[in-house]
Amino acid sequence: MRSYNKKTLFELCNKKTKTHYTMDINTLNIDESAKLNVKSWLEGEYDEATKQAIRDMMSNPNELNESFYRHLEFGTGGLRGIMGVGTNRMNKYTVAMATQGLANYVKKVNPNEKELRAAISHDSRNHSREFAEITANVLAANGFKVYLFDGMRPTPELSFAVRHFNCHTGVMLTASHNPKEYNGYKAYWSDGCQLTAPHDTAVIDEVLKIKSVSDVKMSGGEKNIITIGEELDKIYLARVEKNALNPEVIKKHHDVKIVYTPLHGTGIVLIPRMLKQLGFTNVNVVEAQAVPDGNFPTTPSPNPEEKPAMKMAVDLAKEIDADIVFASDPDADRVGVAVKRPDGEWMLLNGNQTMSVLFYYIVKQWQEKQLLTGNEYMVKTIVTSELPADIATRAGIKIYDVLTGFKFIGAKIKELEGIETFIAGGEESYGYMIGDFVRDKDAVAACSMIAEIAAWALEQGKTFFDVLVDIYRQYGFYKEGLLSVVRKGKSGAEEIQQMMRDYRNNPPAEIDGEKVICIKDYQVLESKDLVSGKVTKINLPKSNVLQFFTDKGNKITVRPSGTEPKIKFYFGVKGELCCPECFDKTNDELDAKIESIKRSMNLC
Repeated sequence: MRSYNKKTLFELCNKKTKTHYTMDINTLNIDESAKLNVKSWLEGEYDEATKQAIRDMMSNPNELNESFYRHLEFGTGGLRGIMGVGTNRMNKYTVAMATQGLANYVKKVNPNEKELRAAISHDSRNHSREFAEITANVLAANGFKVYLFDGMRPTPELSFAVRHFNCHTGVMLTASHNPKEYNGYKAYWSDGCQLTAPHDTAVIDEVLKIKSVSDVKMSGGEKNIITIGEELDKIYLARVEKNALNPEVIKKHHDVKIVYTPLHGTGIVLIPRMLKQLGFTNVNVVEAQAVPDGNFPTTPSPNPEEKPAMKMAVDLAKEIDADIVFASDPDADRVGVAVKRPDGEWMLLNGNQTMSVLFYYIVKQWQEKQLLTGNEYMVKTIVTSELPADIATRAGIKIYDVLTGFKFIGAKIKELEGIETFIAGGEESYGYMIGDFVRDKDAVAACSMIAEIAAWALEQGKTFFDVLVDIYRQYGFYKEGLLSVVRKGKSGAEEIQQMMRDYRNNPPAEIDGEKVICIKDYQVLESKDLVSGKVTKINLPKSNVLQFFTDKGNKITVRPSGTEPKIKFYFGVKGELCCPECFDKTNDELDAKIESIKRSMNLC
């Protein structure tokens, strides 16, 4: 493994060069903050290649300004940004400084700990391995015992490793499903969950204190780095295997025809292996997308939520007449699914649909196997469909709503640990968790369960699509929609804030002719029943989100972005599915209903 020492990373420019380029910068039409940051990098302890890249950028002031006008923000989920040279880019220096801030905070809250420990993994993106090794070196130089994976591994295994090795923190180098230009840095706490309060903001404060690479400890702790890999893979996969609810059905229908694509990401390391370990013998990997590649050459975006990313897998499914298709994103925490309809066409499921089928199957099996004691619970986010909640509630299982973001599902598990039994959780953005041994989205476990459901459907003489139809007929046809309204600039941000104030101060009494019977305001943490007038406390962290529920069972959620002038509207409507043959007709009617709601709210 490479060692990054000060001599390698922090070459100094001579005084003549510094003065010459400082004068050039003063003539450029860029932000004053950008000028200061550029000067700092040209005169500071940064390597010569980085400084030359800055000089080259001077011929393109716009690029220089974008790269240096601010420091890349370390948010509550860590870092994420475009890779390149600059304070506002993902590079070895911004990664090193963020890691020093994280190390400082962990040491601050564990002053008497003799041995601090951290786990580090990365995905297939360009520079991810380099960033992982830099992260390991900084933590090791700060006295941490560091468990560094020998190669790329999925996000869920990193979460698992944090808890398995009793680590105080962990880092996953990934930008999830973002385009190839991006990379990111997800920070984890000792519970294997991404940072939540109070640690999230406290780590940010420590990162902000790191003003220069001269504040970073980079070398001297190499002996503290331990390489991990196959041994932990076996332990993790053995735990995933325990999730199987019908191993006898898998054995009987081991040849269920599966198509899987890792989209050039980490899923290729463990997901085909896990399926084989479970007993599936007909797993067809999309070979052109099986090679890890941070340029993602076969798809414009490695996002399984999007149709182009799923195209090659669906094409293969048509060619071999497969039973089920699924794809994982580059860090293998999200899953996209495609199913075959009765007419032979393939349909992409959205995250709410996949989650509903997972909940339905798991609940049904727990019921049939008499595993329920009355102390179990499941978790979803507030913007997720109400169908999974309906499934859980009718089975006598508690359902908890949490704020958007999987870290809040992990936080709920920690809150109830030793008190209630967690079964599963999920969110509409294609993330699912089965069991509590991982505290983040887990595509390895989800793909394994999806394959099992496909085998179970065959046992019933059905398809995965038929199972979804059965759910709609039993619980109602739930349909969701999303609209993002973007407003530009400072005036746009102010307009969005005014929209939220208007909704709060003058909430709609009706939406599309339906009476609003309940309003949930997560800013003041109150749920108001408009029929009885009863106000109930919402036991969640504050968030600038509003929800309106109508007397016909529809839900509208309004949620502004915290980082850009954008406001999201989530629509959830419900109808009745009279017969399987009515699927398309009912689906179209619900789509029309969502459009009607948008018009009634003056959103289109």
